[in-house]
Amino acid sequence: MPPRVHSIFIAPAANAPMIEVSEIMALAGHGLEGDRYALGTGTYSRSSRDIRRHATAIALDDIETANRQPGAAFLPGETRRNIVVEGITVAEMNALVGQTFHLGAARLRAVEICKPCERPSLLCNKPNFAERFAQSGGLRLEILEGGRIAKGDPLVRE
Repeated sequence: MPPRVHSIFIAPAANAPMIEVSEIMALAGHGLEGDRYALGTGTYSRSSRDIRRHATAIALDDIETANRQPGAAFLPGETRRNIVVEGITVAEMNALVGQTFHLGAARLRAVEICKPCERPSLLCNKPNFAERFAQSGGLRLEILEGGRIAKGDPLVRE
């Protein structure tokens, strides 16, 4: 079975709680409809770095691995990543950097690995996010071609 979308989350502002949705429109060059980065209200929306921050993704494997460590478990939405992908290992997810792929009707490029910070810990009141996700905090994605992404959609590499 190919990797597929496990869950989708958006937040309208930088510190707003993540909201789970069953499907979303990916907007080319902007982000996910209704999400903080498409709206320009994300923490890094005004960053001077030339990195596309249209959306983020993380492997469910990454969350499960982090949750085997001592401490409170992080729920998928508490990672502050937009798309959780199941059926892919952390190493396979990290290997997507620089590559293009499709999720649903959207065409995406994995731009870089997200360096974990402590913001998720602060927002959900669970310590050590950066430490527990040190091997991979997911990926930053550029939306090259927009389209609908839904739970269960396969990740198809080009």
